[in-house]
Amino acid sequence: MQLTIDNLDGLGPLDYSASIDRSGTTPLRIERTLNAPSVAHGMLVLVASRLRVPVRRARVRLVSDAGTVLFTGYLATEPEAVYAGVATEGPVYRLGFSAVSDEWLLDKQTLGVRVGASLGAAGTLVVASLANRTDSGRLSTAALKGGRAVGVFNPVADAAWSVHAGSAAAAAYAGYRVLDGAVSMAPAGALVHTFSDGDGSLAIGALRTGAIRELANDITVSGELEPAAYWTEIFEGDGTTSVFDLNVDPAAASARHAVLVNDAFDQPSLDRHTWILTDPGSHLALAGTTAGHGLAFTGGNGFDGQTTLAAWDSIELGGTLVAEVADVSLTAGSTGVLAGFYQGSTAQANCLAGFNVRQTGGQTVVTPLLNGAESGTTFALLDGHRYTLRIRLHCPELLRVRQSFYAKVAGAVQQFGGGLVDAPLSLVFELRDTGASSNTPVTVLLDTTLNSSPAQSTFVAVNSLQLFGSLTAVRVTRTGSAWLRTTDTTTGTVSTRLVGHANEGVDATLSSFVTAKVTFLPGRVPAAGELVTVSYRGCRRAVARRADAASLATEAAGGAPGTARWLGKVVSPHARSSDDCDSAAEAILSFATDRAAAVTGSYVVANPAGDVWPGDTLALTQEVDTLNVLARRIQIDEAGASPEVLTYRIAFANDWAEGLGLHLSEAIARDALLPTTALTSTAPTVLPNLQQLVVTAVTGSGTSAALTIDAGIAPPAGGGFEVRRRDGGFGAGTTASGSGDLVLRSPVRGFLIPRATFEESFFVRAYDASSPPLYSRESSVIVTHLPLG
Repeated sequence: MQLTIDNLDGLGPLDYSASIDRSGTTPLRIERTLNAPSVAHGMLVLVASRLRVPVRRARVRLVSDAGTVLFTGYLATEPEAVYAGVATEGPVYRLGFSAVSDEWLLDKQTLGVRVGASLGAAGTLVVASLANRTDSGRLSTAALKGGRAVGVFNPVADAAWSVHAGSAAAAAYAGYRVLDGAVSMAPAGALVHTFSDGDGSLAIGALRTGAIRELANDITVSGELEPAAYWTEIFEGDGTTSVFDLNVDPAAASARHAVLVNDAFDQPSLDRHTWILTDPGSHLALAGTTAGHGLAFTGGNGFDGQTTLAAWDSIELGGTLVAEVADVSLTAGSTGVLAGFYQGSTAQANCLAGFNVRQTGGQTVVTPLLNGAESGTTFALLDGHRYTLRIRLHCPELLRVRQSFYAKVAGAVQQFGGGLVDAPLSLVFELRDTGASSNTPVTVLLDTTLNSSPAQSTFVAVNSLQLFGSLTAVRVTRTGSAWLRTTDTTTGTVSTRLVGHANEGVDATLSSFVTAKVTFLPGRVPAAGELVTVSYRGCRRAVARRADAASLATEAAGGAPGTARWLGKVVSPHARSSDDCDSAAEAILSFATDRAAAVTGSYVVANPAGDVWPGDTLALTQEVDTLNVLARRIQIDEAGASPEVLTYRIAFANDWAEGLGLHLSEAIARDALLPTTALTSTAPTVLPNLQQLVVTAVTGSGTSAALTIDAGIAPPAGGGFEVRRRDGGFGAGTTASGSGDLVLRSPVRGFLIPRATFEESFFVRAYDASSPPLYSRESSVIVTHLPLG
């Protein structure tokens, strides 16, 4: 084996092969692990050579005598001097060295990845972008094209590049490697190495196999905390009450996931972890404001989408989002789009929502841009004034991208889950003159709702055709799931009330220190008789249970119990919802019901026909039986013989023994409400949730008091909508309203719910004509805090 080391002293790579110490018990060794950096270590003796002692960060390259590049990387530490004895010239030391593969340099840098839904090929959307965020010139990413789709990629806070890359590759049932300055990724199992006792390539004595888990055919898994019921709470204003308590805390993102973009442009250079800058004419620059920091615009080339500042991560359009560009100052001649959400390429026609800046009659104006066209009110900007532009987006669905899980079934990789969730999207475009007092209301330019919307979008803070001016900060935050509206009962006018911080010109604040409450600010308190409606989502632990009917029957043959149950938690990819848990449980069943479940073992072979890497398939044939397993860890030892002998010690496992597309924990979440029965069919088991159910009117008084409901969808065939006083027991009882907690069943989309007291709760789900009927997974909850008069 040839060993070359470049000590970065200008002399280039030098041959250290003759200095490899092969006399001791420590051979020259390469250790490879699936979706993790490789390591090479060994001993050197430099007494008889004129070579210098290798230094930290020196580049190491190992090539077999056949010309195969086995390892490239860098010395992570200074070599260790190990006393070897005394020679005629004095004490002799061996130098122990350890090198880590090329990604070590990227692991030492800040990555700055936030959380985002990706739903794209792992190679192009995840691993490549991770490499480019750290040092785009350090490693080639030309080979990172395609790959299976990754659903939702949740990076670990402050983890190294290799951890993120390994997680992304594993989620796509693939393996990444970095060799000779290039990142590549290949589907796990794509390369097959055949070893057979028939041709003598399989040494039976060198093969060890075993099982570390038993077969399982009844799987219960838990996931993350998920949005649950759809809550609508209705209050009546009296002109003085400013605080309204909610029944439960609205579902909200964690602190780590709440801030998607936040840049005050106060660093010496643009934050490459956050932004992709496209600026061939150098029209965007830092420190361009009177505050001494910010982003300045000095024009553009006049073409749409060619001078842009875009966020790296796509943004999932779920829950409540607030995007803002702060302290914007624009001068004459400005044209472009600020704070834009785009579908596809950055072009005005692809802009789902943004602020369009243009000239009219010599005046700079800004107008909301909706689905590529101007909509709402046009606002003329005043010279010398600075403005904050905000877009608020609200979707009743917090999770718009379903997770994808992969497993190998009958020799082929199969996808479980995946896909997008369609949902309505409410949008409010607002503008605030930052020179006005803190309690001056913002100017609302557009308040509208789209019945259907994309699940995710690219955020482009600046798209400059010809923008002249500056801004000081850009922020995109996920504020939770709550949305606040008021209704003037005299005119029937419904208005979105803005929730935020008191100094932002909004109407109210939302807090949940002890009890969740909405607090209206002075001057914004609801008038007497005005209805206050708060819409939000509840929260619970995601869980699902699945069983394999065929395996249950097989295991029960002969009178033995057929159920082999397993309970655990999905660690990665993240199962964010019960739908995701259901898909994960199906994936687990695909390999846990195998009679050869949880096979693990090792095989030792010298000089195999091809270089073996983790992620390759080993086809081990004994007599007529072939065992296909995935290589997980490989140790290559060089024996120092001539001709060369390279010994490969290969540790292998199947999916149930050691997860790849799924990583599991044996401990199920303690707060999971475990299902009492397992689903054994892949047919749909639930109906769509009533995400668009609304209370359109509060009518009558006394015994005639009622809520007018629009369910938001047509009734399922042969079914309708069931209303109960508690969140359970759906399907039981009769159609009579006096039967238990059943209020009514409606076969039509619009119906009335009678009221009896000041404060009541109603739980609504859709049902169909199946036997037994299918129901929505989640209830739509209506809570009234209203007098009957």
